[in-house]
Amino acid sequence: MAVAQSSGQHHVAVLAFPFGSHGVTIFKLMHKLACASPNLQFSFLSTKKSNDSLFLASKASADLPVNIRAYDLDDGVPMNRPVSTQHPLETVELFLRATPENYKKGLETAVAETGRNISCFITDAFLTFAGEMAQSINAAWIPVFVAMPYNVSAHFYTKQIRQFIINWQEESTLTIEDQTLEIIPGLSMMRISDLSDEILRGDSGESLFSLMLSKLGDVLPKATTIVMNFYQQLYSTNLLNDLKSKLPNLLNVGFLTQPLPPPPLPESNSDTTGCLSWLDRQETKSVAYIGFGTVATPPQHELVALAEALEESGVHFLWLLKDDKIKELPENFIERSRGHGKIVSRAPQTQVLGHASVGVFVTHCGANSVLESVANGVPMICRPFFGDHRMNARVVEEVWGIGVKVEGLVFTKSGVLKSLEIVFGHEKGKKMRECVKLVKEIVMEAAGPGGTATRDFKALVEKISMF
Repeated sequence: MAVAQSSGQHHVAVLAFPFGSHGVTIFKLMHKLACASPNLQFSFLSTKKSNDSLFLASKASADLPVNIRAYDLDDGVPMNRPVSTQHPLETVELFLRATPENYKKGLETAVAETGRNISCFITDAFLTFAGEMAQSINAAWIPVFVAMPYNVSAHFYTKQIRQFIINWQEESTLTIEDQTLEIIPGLSMMRISDLSDEILRGDSGESLFSLMLSKLGDVLPKATTIVMNFYQQLYSTNLLNDLKSKLPNLLNVGFLTQPLPPPPLPESNSDTTGCLSWLDRQETKSVAYIGFGTVATPPQHELVALAEALEESGVHFLWLLKDDKIKELPENFIERSRGHGKIVSRAPQTQVLGHASVGVFVTHCGANSVLESVANGVPMICRPFFGDHRMNARVVEEVWGIGVKVEGLVFTKSGVLKSLEIVFGHEKGKKMRECVKLVKEIVMEAAGPGGTATRDFKALVEKISMF
């Protein structure tokens, strides 16, 4: 890669992992940094699909800083080849086959067009090859974690966890799924069943994605600085101390997709999705907001069970559901629920969660969804799917006490009814609302003018300006 340091002209290359909410998270961080550092040039590298989504929205609101440029990467998908939407990992695998060469080409174009050589890499932490790329041109490397630190720690200890599983299987006839991770500082509340397939999978038959993540523990200590999408006050003491002992210059800059304090809601009639105006007509803390992110979707039998439970409970609901999944709902469900429910294909999630009518968030427990719910003081009903979802759900229910997992971790009519009853009609639900209010107050203070996240963000701005 023909890229090297230049003198006096700082150029920050931002390398996104364009899947799930990873792209928008690092985009939000770059946007904030670009506003704070107008003399720095930022080049954002992602796929065309990701860039179109992120930059068109920002340009439409006329808030894109002039010191940001976008560069499209080859997504690795062969021409005229359909990619299954039922297996999102297939798209990830195709993309990873094109790396790191697609990033190198994008970087060369960015250097040529800006006339500035790269001084610093800010990358999604999943892109473990970025450390070598930065080292090869004597540039700084700052990986950013979208995931919560509990999951980061599990990735860091992948080798030890896999060895623990091997030893257990050799020495015990008992099942291992419910064994806790006492061997990992700060993860004693986690169970083997909470871990992602990428952590559990051994060397044999690993996907490119799993192989990439398995390198985190080896490459992260070589980073210049580590950035967490988190607040320092939300760590357990053991977890924070252990990560600080292993990771250099750990900075917790706060929730990247959710500004704090949450901004005032816009005029409801400006929301083209109709969500806010519908919520205006509901009672305070009465609505279940249902959304599973951009990748996860329950199978049809779970969608049916969820719909039947909503109908029987009478709980008012706002359901974010892809258009092609609506046909999988029970016959005439939409008509029968029209008086107390609304189904939409798009929703301004952070604004919805900030609305006074929302009383619970039924979520897949992706990191950003959990953190946005916390920031708006909304308890959760958790139905995890993959990746870090199960660990996040464990944190929500058992560590923070601000939500409940559905029985068996799948939607059944009886399980959803029970969860709704707990949140809306049980003493345990009252306790959850009290706990989430306290957690929100903690992060509000950390995000304030003298808070730890504000301090860490200022430190990050200073660092990228020095390189």
